[in-house]
Amino acid sequence: MISKNQLKLLRALGQKKQRKALGLFLVQGEKNVLELVGSGLSVKQVFATEAFLAENQHALSGYECVEASLDELTKASTLVSNNAAIAVVNVPSFTLPNADGLMIALDGVSDPGNLGTIIRLADWYGVEHIIASHDCADPYNPKTISATMGSFARVKVHQTDLPAYLARSTLPIYGAFLEGESVHRTQFSAAGIVLMGSESHGIRAEAAQCVTDKITIPAFGGAESLNVAMATGIILDNIRRQHS
Repeated sequence: MISKNQLKLLRALGQKKQRKALGLFLVQGEKNVLELVGSGLSVKQVFATEAFLAENQHALSGYECVEASLDELTKASTLVSNNAAIAVVNVPSFTLPNADGLMIALDGVSDPGNLGTIIRLADWYGVEHIIASHDCADPYNPKTISATMGSFARVKVHQTDLPAYLARSTLPIYGAFLEGESVHRTQFSAAGIVLMGSESHGIRAEAAQCVTDKITIPAFGGAESLNVAMATGIILDNIRRQHS
């Protein structure tokens, strides 16, 4: 059973201010909770149905587990469905990478769903680090975590002063613009930073100054633009095709 204080905590962690103050975030849904096993992330508590705990008894043996009804979990969850398990996890601390293979940088990408999808794409294409500006979506927003489909456990998101980080980097920085060299003709390095801006503002001037190579995805139809997550996937695919 979930106590009143525990329910209060679970609901509070839906807010960025409380996540930051408490150093905790929520992982919701059966698949995402099971991704925590072996991830190295520090799990404070797991709230789950009797059936989920029984089925995954061995995997969850090292965690503090609280049995709860599906109704209780639904009340505590931000998800519409798939509420059989919720975990409270400590926000990890990462060291900013220097020159570390292929990375993604995000300038002002504020939609948590887009960020979560980009984290999932990074995981698919073997990108371990995402460097994000301070005004990007919170990587620990429940919507972000949900959209990663478990990839949050393998990809590190660092929020920092993005222009300052890019200015220090020795890697080539591939900035996505409407005008630039086609990704079909660009000779990419195996190690580099793919810099993406928000759909509304693109890459802002301060970060754009650090770009070494302006690239673009050529259009063959009439659409004005691509979703930032979709564009990120296309660029990563072109890079990995050259260095697979």
